[in-house]
Amino acid sequence: MHDLFISYGRADEPLARQFAVTLEQEGFAVWWDETLRSGDTYDEVIEAALRQAPAVVVLWSATSVQSRWVRSEATIGDRNGALVPAMIAPCERPIMFELTQTADLTGWNGDREDPRWRSFVGDVRLVVDRRRQQVGAAASSAPTLAVPPPVAPAPPPQAREGSLPSLAVLPFKNRSGIEDDEVFAIGLVEDIIDAMSQAAELRVLSSSAIARFRQGEIADIEAMARGLGVRYILEGNVRRRMSILRVTAQLLDAKSGTILWTQKFERPLDELAELEEELVTEVAAHLNSQVNRLEMERALRKPDNLTAWEMVTRAMANYRQITAETLMLALQDAQKAVEIAPTYGLAHAMLADANATIYMHAVPDDPDTVAKINAEIGQALALDAENPLVLAHVAEAYNYIGQPRDALIYAKRALERSPNFGLAHYNAGIAHALLGNSREALEQFELEIAGAPGAHTQFATYVWRGSVHLRDGNHGQAREEYSHALQLNHTSAAAYLGLFLVDMLEGNVEDGRANLARMRQHDPHVTPETLELRLRRWFGMIEHCDRLCAWGHEHWEEEGVTE
Repeated sequence: MHDLFISYGRADEPLARQFAVTLEQEGFAVWWDETLRSGDTYDEVIEAALRQAPAVVVLWSATSVQSRWVRSEATIGDRNGALVPAMIAPCERPIMFELTQTADLTGWNGDREDPRWRSFVGDVRLVVDRRRQQVGAAASSAPTLAVPPPVAPAPPPQAREGSLPSLAVLPFKNRSGIEDDEVFAIGLVEDIIDAMSQAAELRVLSSSAIARFRQGEIADIEAMARGLGVRYILEGNVRRRMSILRVTAQLLDAKSGTILWTQKFERPLDELAELEEELVTEVAAHLNSQVNRLEMERALRKPDNLTAWEMVTRAMANYRQITAETLMLALQDAQKAVEIAPTYGLAHAMLADANATIYMHAVPDDPDTVAKINAEIGQALALDAENPLVLAHVAEAYNYIGQPRDALIYAKRALERSPNFGLAHYNAGIAHALLGNSREALEQFELEIAGAPGAHTQFATYVWRGSVHLRDGNHGQAREEYSHALQLNHTSAAAYLGLFLVDMLEGNVEDGRANLARMRQHDPHVTPETLELRLRRWFGMIEHCDRLCAWGHEHWEEEGVTE
């Protein structure tokens, strides 16, 4: 049974979603549904949910006060003693509700530590508890009937979807004992929180939520983390070492206090003012990559009861190798995510991405397949068009079905919402590469490498950089990029294919044959036909693409040197 019903105007849907998600984080079971508002009559499902709800949260705005649905729902909530209204935008409330105490949450940005929000949550909890006690008292005074046990309610949408991993950044300790360093440490934490809050794959607590831990030692990390409701904790210290300022950061598992990752960052004291922003960016980039890696490992280890978010995370993890087997696993995980949460935009975006990646690598040109992937992309955008994770995966899907101009649009939208998002830079780079914009492609790949050090797609980034240099005739630079990709992933078939092409273009036929053999060793499912398919999709715009394809066929059966 749900605890509360949210009533809102259609134009306020994004903010209503934020209320629903945050109230669920506060422990309430929330009922809200924007999709049932288009009917011509008062929907029976909405009415049943409304009348059963112990509390009715009404979000007043200039839009909602004009809605007959919201007025009706507020009236029923008021009649049942369940009404808990909140003002989310300046407006004149309907006159019958002017005297009802109303929380002013105008401009609230989702901060759970905002005093106005804490007071509002307290009001909701009082109403829910009072109404449940009334129902319990009524039930205890009624005659006992032989009834079957109640069916457990379905988990709320957020429980099925799962949520982003959460992080608290604790105040950094000043190990130097110098007052200036204390000020620097406080500012550094604020800047790291600000930088991390722009991450697409992580929820970061506000500085106000952790301000009370600024003084004194923290005796019980687990209790503190439980109170904050986070999965990870970042702590650190600042120390002077001669002419160098050293910042040490370590990531902890919130449940156990185990150190998961630690790293030192150093900057010259005389250049610190100029390099402080660079330092913050570097700390945030490493931290985000580490959390992303840990979440993938966690999802792969978990045997059952996975949420849709965890299934999507497993799908992302299976992209590490980009082989026939791992791509099929990614596709299966994405399909399961959609089954778990059919209205989860990210699951649909990941499903489109997985299908598009398989299409690019192995499926002959087929307008029907492309149309189906476009439909899946449309579903993802219809469900969650503001989520940078959704936008980045949509961009990747567009790239891999041969629509790089569309990919560039959505990669840019993702970056508008999350400026340092590595996956969005990566797909902007691919789009530019496919469009022949070499300089722009390399710039985006450089930003991806800086913003997501150690990301699971990093070797693929160097493969794409190699393809840009190969198109431009820079064979030496292309070789360096492909070789770097193999240092990160020695099984990358695409990198060996790139080296084969560079060898052949430079006349190193024997080395080329060996690299082609290595490519086949690490991608045994590839055929001469799929090889040509990939070459034409990756290099179709260059003049000698026909020659590249001919070399692939000519040397296919040649025996090369294996590793």
